[in-house]
Amino acid sequence: MPFWHRLVIVGAVLVVTGVVARLIDRRIARRDLAPGAATRYRVLRRSISTAVVMIGLLSALLVIPQVRAVAGALLASSAVLGIVIGFASQRTIGNFVAGLLIAFTQPIRLGDRVELEDTAGTVEEIGLTYTFIRTDDGTRLVIPNEKLASDTIRNSTIVSREKVAEITLQVPLGKDLRAVVELLREAVAAESAPEVAVTALDGTATIVVRAAAEGPIEAERLESELRLRAHDRLRAAGVFA
Repeated sequence: MPFWHRLVIVGAVLVVTGVVARLIDRRIARRDLAPGAATRYRVLRRSISTAVVMIGLLSALLVIPQVRAVAGALLASSAVLGIVIGFASQRTIGNFVAGLLIAFTQPIRLGDRVELEDTAGTVEEIGLTYTFIRTDDGTRLVIPNEKLASDTIRNSTIVSREKVAEITLQVPLGKDLRAVVELLREAVAAESAPEVAVTALDGTATIVVRAAAEGPIEAERLESELRLRAHDRLRAAGVFA
């Protein structure tokens, strides 16, 4: 086969590879996702596109006999080559692996507000080897992923949604407070992390009832329900006339 035929094949393979990588990237990008999923998809897009390009480039080069000969010689000495490449690209590989870890464990996500070494900003891009953080003055902080994976980061965006529903009751001091506490514990026994405590004895006994809720709205609803339960129990027991 003439040399220029091989060049045409190489060019065609590279063009097809570029088109395929572009189509895959666009296909994956057509999703409106939450920050966590968007972070994983962004790194996945970069990884797949890079893999497609590398496979296409290798396939194209192997069309040329001289390249195949060199490739065979390299494969014959793959152990030595692997050691050399491993030492030469240790940091790059470390950054790549750290990028994958960040994408799937998600200590930070796209759009998160973070603070690293007294520098605060918003996560703008998580690449295969580097992460870009937009600081408050509009500049970009480019951080190797390996550094992000090993350093301490303050993330102000990832907070627990769990809230505590809390109500306060006033009970006359002449009542049996232990019995009242037991009644209230029975009323909240089915809730998550229930707690009943006497917090003050000042004219009347102040009793606080708490239980965990999934979020702010759920906490408001639970507080209303706890008030009704407490009133029903204490009224039935004669604590409230």
